[in-house]
Amino acid sequence: MDLDFTLNGRRQTAADVPGHLPLLHLLRQHFGLLGTKEGCGVGECGACTVLLDGEPVNACLTLAWKAKDREVTTIEGLAAGEVLHPLQQAFIESGAIQCGYCTPGLIMAAAGLLRLTLTPSVSEIKTALAGNLCRCTGYQDILIAVQLAAARMRGD
Repeated sequence: MDLDFTLNGRRQTAADVPGHLPLLHLLRQHFGLLGTKEGCGVGECGACTVLLDGEPVNACLTLAWKAKDREVTTIEGLAAGEVLHPLQQAFIESGAIQCGYCTPGLIMAAAGLLRLTLTPSVSEIKTALAGNLCRCTGYQDILIAVQLAAARMRGD
């Protein structure tokens, strides 16, 4: 099937997309967007989290055809040109990046949360990030980064 959708703010078409193709593979193989990582491939780790119409989804479990006529945002689509998104900047400044493999998925899950509220509680942040695993950290710096980004996005 041919697939028309918005990818990181730009209208795109992918031709001859197999019905069984995961969105993850479409993003990485067809569009060359390598920021979305494949970790487990079964929806357990969150490394492949992207936003579908603003909602975080596991791209490894979401079939590509589900993006038809919808908006997909990947980690590459958060920055405004050379200007990093507040979450990306906060992750860097807070030391929330260790090996970096899980970072895109964590940032996208947090972006989904901050789209709904710029005053999330620690509990809300933990809930929003619960599907994203990091093997390198104790998560404290990640929580700090999300809080910092939220404060900056509020104008604090």
